[in-house]
Amino acid sequence: MKVDVRTPAGKKMTAAAATRPVGTALRIAPEFVASAIDDESGIETTLRASYIADEGRYLVSEVNNRATRAGVEINNIALRQVAVQQILQAATPHCITMTLDDEDDPSSTWIPLSQLTTAEGKIIPPWMAEQVTRRGSSDERMDVIELLYGAAALSGQPPVKAIQLELGVPHRTASDWVKRARAAGRLEGMSYIVGRQADG
Repeated sequence: MKVDVRTPAGKKMTAAAATRPVGTALRIAPEFVASAIDDESGIETTLRASYIADEGRYLVSEVNNRATRAGVEINNIALRQVAVQQILQAATPHCITMTLDDEDDPSSTWIPLSQLTTAEGKIIPPWMAEQVTRRGSSDERMDVIELLYGAAALSGQPPVKAIQLELGVPHRTASDWVKRARAAGRLEGMSYIVGRQADG
């Protein structure tokens, strides 16, 4: 899904807007506005989402829809096709940043997760996933788990499942790595608990 992600002031989302630290190595934009056009239905959906610390994720607070061509009516049938959750999930990697430099250094370069890879539906490059699962050091593996957990949990997706699919590991392994990352304090400010798996 192609999504346009902006700050609440209407500026293109950049790493500079990610000012809120979460976990041990991530910064996120506290709020964003995202838009996507569904060519089939002819509806553009724009949502506004804010990070809520007590929930440990982004919550959508506003949704607006408009017809993109003549003859499209915004009615209850059309609104059933609006993909709010998918827009949130596609936008979130643009709002989460990480650095490969010393994060305490003011000159560190922060990059959005959305720039890590171009593989459709993947957050990290395949070579990184292979390296981490094959012989990843504890710190290197925990860095990746924190990234993947953050990208999933902050957008309301099941993190254990996301890690399992992204890294190609069994559910039990993904769950174990999440428990280790949480015990190491790497998942603070991120959670996935709304009527979902206890291990996520």
